[in-house]
Amino acid sequence: MPPEGEGAISVHLDRLLEERGLTVTELAARVGVTPVNLSVLKNGRAKAIRFSTLSALCRELGCRPGDLLDYEP
Repeated sequence: MPPEGEGAISVHLDRLLEERGLTVTELAARVGVTPVNLSVLKNGRAKAIRFSTLSALCRELGCRPGDLLDYEP
């Protein structure tokens, strides 16, 4: 959890998976990460994401980083 007064990043992976009819397992295989690591990101518990993983997610989901991640003050 971020320190008080700081914003947070939210992840919209659930919505994107549902819209595209994909499961976490299917997307993880396409991206080359474990389903567990993808679930950590999906549930908002990830502390970091590699640009290569973000690029692969955007490629497979047909989206831009801003469709996947959002900043909430």
